Amino acid sequence: MARKGKGLFITFEGTEGTGKTTQIKRLEAKLTARGETVVLSREPGGTPLGEKIRHLVKHAECGRAMVPRTEVLLFAASRAQHVEELIKPSLRRGNVVISDRYFDSTTAYQGVARAIGRAEVRAINRFAIDGLLPHLTVWIDLKPEIGFQRIQSRKMEPPDRMEQEKMDFYRAVRDGYAELAESEPGRFLVVDGAQSPEAVEEAIWNGVKKHLN
Repeated sequence: MARKGKGLFITFEGTEGTGKTTQIKRLEAKLTARGETVVLSREPGGTPLGEKIRHLVKHAECGRAMVPRTEVLLFAASRAQHVEELIKPSLRRGNVVISDRYFDSTTAYQGVARAIGRAEVRAINRFAIDGLLPHLTVWIDLKPEIGFQRIQSRKMEPPDRMEQEKMDFYRAVRDGYAELAESEPGRFLVVDGAQSPEAVEEAIWNGVKKHLN
C-alpha cells in the first residue's frame, strides 16, 4: 500500500545480542500483511558503497589499527550515502523503511563508549543525515552480559572487530542509549529485551501502530 508520498522511517538500536534482527523480520511481516511496502536496510551498509565500508570497519585486517576518529567518519560516510541513495527515495515513494541502526549508534558507540564526545559526533551526524530523522526509534534495552551470552550460544563465525570489545565498552554504549532515550522520549520506544521474543514483538507493534495511518 503506497502511503501517497509520505513514508515511515523506523530505526532499531541496541547493543549486541538484543534480538534486533529477529524483531525487524517480525515487524516486516506484520507491516507487509497490512499491505505496506517495506524496505529493510542496515548500517553501516545499505548501499554497495556502504557495504564496502561495513567490511572495512568490521572485518578487514587493516581495520584493526583504526583510530576512533577514522571509525566515526567511516560510519558517517556510509550513512550519508545510505540517506541519499536508499532512504530518501524509498520514503518519497511512500514506503516503510526499517534500518538496523542509524545515527544513534554512532552517538552511543563512538560518542560515548569511544569517548570522542557527544558534541563532535552530533555535528558529524547532522552533516551526514542532511536533516533526515527517524519517525520512530526502537531501542531494545538489554544488559550487555545477557546479550553476549546469547551471541556465544548461537554464533558460529569468529567475532568481528566491534564484538571483540570489553564488557565495559558495551556498558558505556548502553548508558549512551539510555541518555538518548531520556532526552528524546517522543522519538524513542524503549523495549525491555529481557522479555520473551513474543512480548518484545507485541511491545514494538503497539508502538509502531501509532505511526500508521
